[in-house]
Amino acid sequence: MIWVIGCKGMLGAELALQLTQANIPWTGTGEEVDITNVQALENFFNSTETASYLSSHNTENHADNGKIRWIINCAAYTAVDKSEDDAEKAHAVNADGPMNIARVARAHGAKLIHISTDYVFDGTANIPYTENFPRAPLGVYGQTKSEGEDNVAKGMTQYYIIRTSWLYGFDGRNFVYTMTNLMNTHESVKVVNDQKGSPTFCGDLASVILRFIERADGATSFFGRNSAAPYGTYHFTNEGVTTWYEFAKTIYEYGQKYGRITHDCDVQPCTTAEYPSKAVRPAYSVLSKNKIEKELRIKIPSWELSLERFMKGDRFSLK
Repeated sequence: MIWVIGCKGMLGAELALQLTQANIPWTGTGEEVDITNVQALENFFNSTETASYLSSHNTENHADNGKIRWIINCAAYTAVDKSEDDAEKAHAVNADGPMNIARVARAHGAKLIHISTDYVFDGTANIPYTENFPRAPLGVYGQTKSEGEDNVAKGMTQYYIIRTSWLYGFDGRNFVYTMTNLMNTHESVKVVNDQKGSPTFCGDLASVILRFIERADGATSFFGRNSAAPYGTYHFTNEGVTTWYEFAKTIYEYGQKYGRITHDCDVQPCTTAEYPSKAVRPAYSVLSKNKIEKELRIKIPSWELSLERFMKGDRFSLK
């Protein structure tokens, strides 16, 4: 069985859907199980091994008999600017939380997939960041996520850390929904044009997460020996590089094409200096995907293709 922590968030909800569609046993928790409290995690883990829990989740006939074999940690304090004022909470969730999860996972023999961020880098590079590039986070959010990575690596050996960037999906607030709403209600919007990165569709990231599990658990029977991806850190985003401004322009294009945007709106570029924020953002946060493409033998769709698929999909719903 797979335990999705943060199952009510944007990525967690997508994972829950894909796991259900694939008929893979899973359980999920949100804020009701506090990841900053190791005993709360331990108590939940133990509760899933009771006969009544296993019976209610129809896991008796599966090979693992309902025992949690994988934990996917999607929980995070992602309010980048608020983190600057609430560093204690950001640290508790982003650094202490992963440490506690790793501790419980190791104690019960479960493997861990932990989601991290491009914000662990300072954005001064001019070529895509590889997994082993020195981390140098600029703000509290990035610092706490970087510490969370270290805590996972110190706490266990059977883990995958997946860094991603510019995430959007069907459930929860994100840049695509925000821009679509603004473009429907404003004659013009300004978007920064001097920060480069790669958007990531939650549906694609969730599929890759499940592929890690498939390759690890089914390596011998499905792929042959030694075909599981080595444990460690990986990068995943959609293919291609853009700016927030060009991203917004493409959202407007697809929004009009598929009837998501019904008003004319002038999308204008601006500089980061014109759009001040409490936390400093990396100017360049493009992540290299060479390692994950090689190890999982996947072809990653472009950000434009995935964005179009998202905006024309039946699940697109403005909040």
